[in-house]
This record gives sequence, C-alpha cells and structure tokens, in this order.
Amino acid sequence: MAKTFTIFLTTAPYNSENTLTAVRISEHALSKGHNVNLIASGDGVYCFLKGQKAKGLPHAGDLFVELIKKGLKVYL
Repeated sequence: MAKTFTIFLTTAPYNSENTLTAVRISEHALSKGHNVNLIASGDGVYCFLKGQKAKGLPHAGDLFVELIKKGLKVYL
C-alpha cells in the first residue's frame, strides 16, 4: 500500500544540507512506490530558480526536475 509523504522545505538551496536531504528522501520514497508532495515556502522557492550556479554542488532545480518526472508533486 502506497503512503503519502509531505516535505516542507523553507531553506535556501545552498545554505545547508536541507535541500539535498529533501531530494534524497523524495527519491527513495518515489522509488518505493510512495506518493511525495513537496511544499516550498520562504527561501525554499529559490530551489526552483533557473540559472543558479553553485560551485561544486549539483543544481537543485535540475535534481527536482528529475524527481518531478518520477512523480514528485511540488507546491510553491
């Protein structure tokens, strides 16, 4: 039976590990067949801006685009 996970992301994409943690939890839950909702509020909406360039880190928007293709539902 599929469960639904809801993640609330309020921190900037490159300020801490919160963004990558949200990506990893979402990715794992989706791979197990669960439903995942991600609510981005406050600085969390910056995870979805195009054109950000952080040295040595994956682009948060690109990571979320791949998860959206796998079924992640995002609410800004």
